[in-house]
Amino acid sequence: MPRFEARRDRLRKTLKKSGADALLVTNFTNVTYLTGFTGDDSYLLLWRNGQVILSDPRYTTQLEEQCPGLDLEIRPPGTNMLDSIARAVREAKTHRLGVEAESMTVGLRDRISAELPQVEAVATSGLIEQLREVKDAEEISQLREAIWYAEKAFGVLRASLTLEKTEKQVAAELEHQMRLFGARGYSFPSIVAAGSRAALPHATPTDRLSGEGDLLLVDWGADGGLYKSDLTRVLVTGKISPKLERVYRVVLSAQEQAIAAIRPGVAAQDVDAVARGVIEQAGFGRYFGHGLGHGLGLEVHEAPRLTARNAALLKPGMVVTVEPGIYLPGWGGVRIEDDVLVTRTGCEVLTSVPKQWNDSVC
Repeated sequence: MPRFEARRDRLRKTLKKSGADALLVTNFTNVTYLTGFTGDDSYLLLWRNGQVILSDPRYTTQLEEQCPGLDLEIRPPGTNMLDSIARAVREAKTHRLGVEAESMTVGLRDRISAELPQVEAVATSGLIEQLREVKDAEEISQLREAIWYAEKAFGVLRASLTLEKTEKQVAAELEHQMRLFGARGYSFPSIVAAGSRAALPHATPTDRLSGEGDLLLVDWGADGGLYKSDLTRVLVTGKISPKLERVYRVVLSAQEQAIAAIRPGVAAQDVDAVARGVIEQAGFGRYFGHGLGHGLGLEVHEAPRLTARNAALLKPGMVVTVEPGIYLPGWGGVRIEDDVLVTRTGCEVLTSVPKQWNDSVC
């Protein structure tokens, strides 16, 4: 398919700069990005004028359907992946083999070196991940679809929410609804945290009732088949205290101001600084202990990261989450998260679940 061919051609240009003759792609998500193949246990060997997918008979038909025209190396029963790698590398006449340092094990690297002593292994980092940062029109369309699944499911959940349901039940119902609307599943296990447990940014749902405490934090996302969404909302389920309203409004202001700062050419760390500054000025700086957001795509967490130390510049086509939070131990926490597309002139908020203070009150 043309879009996958274009991605592989862009990779070849960056590969040339790395000093390697070829690249062995062992990260399954990266294989998907470069070929369209959605299975696993398969690698891609790519070089200057060719490529081959290394797999096994379980995936022969799927590979033929999803990757028409690509060369396949289907290893027969009784052989292993190392045999396929060695044969393909020799046929490609590779002398400097690039390997993905973040996904290849030391053991596999050493076995390749022992099998191919004349081939030098060249560690590479982030070559494909950097390409994945900027989404094309098809990717953005699939992200919108994943967001749609998540938002529709949340609408049903909120309409049917009773405070006698446990955190576990709320999470299960939300994930069930996403599937009913057409999602493959969830992007990650949903975070549902009632009351004081909302002070845990990555709380695991328990048997605690949703109505225990004054608020319910829900962090969820849908897997649309390939691309992922990621949202967070807080519902006020109990007493509307001045403290809760103040914390909520501070977080909302931090998020809105950070989103307004997103545009091409702005450093990721500067967007983080906008939100962090609002929260610090309100006196809650030490209770915001994570980065402002992260890239979104084939994985729910990918580059670019909106953190205090990331000087990378935003580019049109990047999709990031913006999710400031304040977490007060023993009381609870508030986090508001949306998915945002960087456009040529600024940004577009892709998510549309209401988030103003009045919208959060059940």
